[in-house]
Amino acid sequence: MEEKRQLHDNKMGTMPVNKLLFNMALPAILSMTINALYNVVDSIFVSRISEDALTAVSIVNPLQMMIIALSVGSGVGINSLIARRLGAKNQEEADKAASTSIRIGLFNYLIFLIIGVFFTKIFVAGYAEEGTYIFDAACEYCVIVCVGSLFINIQVVLEKVLQSTGNMVAPMLCGLTGAIVNIVLDPILIFGLVGMPEMGVAGAALATVIGQMCGMLVGVIIVIRGEHLVSIKLRGFKMDWQIVKDIYKVGLPSIVMQSIGSIMIIFYNMILVVYSTTAVAVLGIYFKIQSFVFMPVFGLNQGAMPIMGYNYGACDRERLMATYKSAFKVAFVVMVLGTLLFQLLPRQLLMMFDASPEMYEIGIPALRLISICFIPASFGIITGTLFQGTGHGMLSLYGSLIRQLFGILPLAFILIRIGGVTLSWMAFPLAEILGVTYSAIMLRRLYKKEIALL
Repeated sequence: MEEKRQLHDNKMGTMPVNKLLFNMALPAILSMTINALYNVVDSIFVSRISEDALTAVSIVNPLQMMIIALSVGSGVGINSLIARRLGAKNQEEADKAASTSIRIGLFNYLIFLIIGVFFTKIFVAGYAEEGTYIFDAACEYCVIVCVGSLFINIQVVLEKVLQSTGNMVAPMLCGLTGAIVNIVLDPILIFGLVGMPEMGVAGAALATVIGQMCGMLVGVIIVIRGEHLVSIKLRGFKMDWQIVKDIYKVGLPSIVMQSIGSIMIIFYNMILVVYSTTAVAVLGIYFKIQSFVFMPVFGLNQGAMPIMGYNYGACDRERLMATYKSAFKVAFVVMVLGTLLFQLLPRQLLMMFDASPEMYEIGIPALRLISICFIPASFGIITGTLFQGTGHGMLSLYGSLIRQLFGILPLAFILIRIGGVTLSWMAFPLAEILGVTYSAIMLRRLYKKEIALL
């Protein structure tokens, strides 16, 4: 174990930054890109049922994003704390943080279990009338994904513990397992193939949950059988509430930051549904497709964060900033390519979802206008990773609030009344400009006050 820790220290503290970032980020990028693929495949199969089925799934999608936001946000706090404690050679607190992660995952699950059992109809009633196909399908889908969210909550916190130690391959295996199982089961359960009953939208939800269960089982097996830089205790472990506080110092802002996207979609859908249910489906399609662009960048920041956290804890300013600059360059290139894809091929992208003439009319300008925000978003995402890696999660939170809550929603509310649904899409790039301005100011202030003094 000691030899393994020395190898970890050598890798995080001395390996050339570009090589280290590539090694750390590539598995996460592959894993998250595959996850983006199965999210898109899920919606493609559902769209073959009907546009109403796609709308039903789009209604529940923000709640699914909330599940991920809570688990990933908690995991970010765990990841950052373990990486910083390992960088500072504080093994005891790193182990305590790892052991605390399972308890946090279970607590997160209880929240969505309660929502799924008691509040599903209340949530769906905000978008569809009771008794309609959209209402019934959305309720069915929502209950299954919430009650079955135990698996994704445990899987994600285990992945973050492993990532914090520099192990990016094991989390990739968890994600790939879940994605592959989901993709295989989707057509079988939705359309009733190979002797299975035709389950429709419920089949899509069940395929997702089974995939998540398989991904979690892979993570549990890796943690139990492998030798890791931190140890997770399931028995004889007493909660250290200072560790919980330290985790949520970074984790809580990250939870709120990632939840903001879900909240934004929930309220944006409320704005759109007054004008067109097709527009709700279009927004759902956009978020599915854009994940192909954003997920590689989020995978990149998962690889960069432990490096930043370790070198911040080790007071190595040069490697900290070299990691930030390298990550930003890669993110910028990815976002440029994503922008070109959305600008040049919007019709082809919508075609995958069996688009109706009305969906083309609304969706083509939507994809072109919203994608203007991609390039400036690369700066905001990577700068937010630097804030989190150095223990300043609140700075990331404020940036997301400006971009996605205080920016997009008021702008969309105003623009849709001025120029209809099409003009409302301009809220995305306009809000991103506000976010970039904030991130640049806070980055300069953080560098002068802390990073320059390392």
